[in-house]
Amino acid sequence: MNQPSSRFSRRPIGRAVLLRRVPKPNATLDVTGGLLIQQFVRVNQKIRAREVRVIDPEGKQLGVMPTSQALAAAQQHGMDLIEISPNANPPVCKIFDYGKFKYEAEKREREARKHQHASKLKEIKLRLNIDDHDYQTKLHHMRGFLANAMKVKVSLFFRGRENARPEFGHELMKRVVKDLEGYGHTEVMPKLMGKSLTMMLSAERGAAKKYEAEFGREAEVEDEVETETETEVAETEKI
Repeated sequence: MNQPSSRFSRRPIGRAVLLRRVPKPNATLDVTGGLLIQQFVRVNQKIRAREVRVIDPEGKQLGVMPTSQALAAAQQHGMDLIEISPNANPPVCKIFDYGKFKYEAEKREREARKHQHASKLKEIKLRLNIDDHDYQTKLHHMRGFLANAMKVKVSLFFRGRENARPEFGHELMKRVVKDLEGYGHTEVMPKLMGKSLTMMLSAERGAAKKYEAEFGREAEVEDEVETETETEVAETEKI
């Protein structure tokens, strides 16, 4: 039997063996466009290669040279020598300020996450007799979702005698919309379906900046909160 590639590792599950792909420790960065995030980045004296291909701060190719010469060129610019493509032959390095490099890489990673979240739908479930603490907690989650350009499906479930007073549910939905002013707007108006009342919210432009201004940090999305697929989003929008 042929042995699996070194890029795979074996994880036993009962009598079967699952081949799990192991990610490469370093990802190649885009040297012609923007700087992308990399898990391990070698800088200055930590670069191991004897010679490297160098790019200056303006993006101009300086060619292949000994690493010592590249370090001297970086010092002349008052910057760092950053290994941005370690898997190339020879490795590609850029003369750049390392602090700015990290800032731009993290910024691009945040933008990539926002675009990834934009196609998702989050659902928040409410009860008619929800207490104020739980309400504020769920409201904070909704602010974070909308700040990440997500859609939010708000579901209110009636129990027992609550089914006879659906107007109370509509009042709670109006309260949610009012409390989320500046973060989102109603895309699908509240609609009663059986024992539940459902509405859809979409993000307002500037919701992310509003979140940062109010809480002093960027909105983070918790993985454990329920997420629906794009198909479910489309089906909900038809309501």
